[in-house]
Amino acid sequence: MKYFHIKHKKYSPFINFRKWQLIKELDNWSYRIISLGFPLLTIGILSGAVWANEAWGSYWNWDPKETWALITWLIFAIYLHTRMIKGWQGKKNGNYSFVRFFFFVWICYLGVNLLGKGLHSYGWLV
Repeated sequence: MKYFHIKHKKYSPFINFRKWQLIKELDNWSYRIISLGFPLLTIGILSGAVWANEAWGSYWNWDPKETWALITWLIFAIYLHTRMIKGWQGKKNGNYSFVRFFFFVWICYLGVNLLGKGLHSYGWLV
């Protein structure tokens, strides 16, 4: 196998190709999963708003859970927009989707439920 020497390091084209394939495959799966989850999140937010109107008399109360659900929805809308319109794929978009998932989704579902106070929180840690 032919190796390339770049600044005293050996690089194999086969390893770089496998890494590129893995990044491409992970990006493809990320896009598919978010494309499935985004409409479900939209339906959940809209049905929750209808239920809130029946229960409390208003569609939106700016509760921390509702606000973070909206922020998460906007972030995933931006992801899908940049993927479809600008063509961001591969490593560039993969890094962003990793950060988005761990930061926004975990804050929305765990942080607000356990740490915040509001209509949707259980706030046993505060």
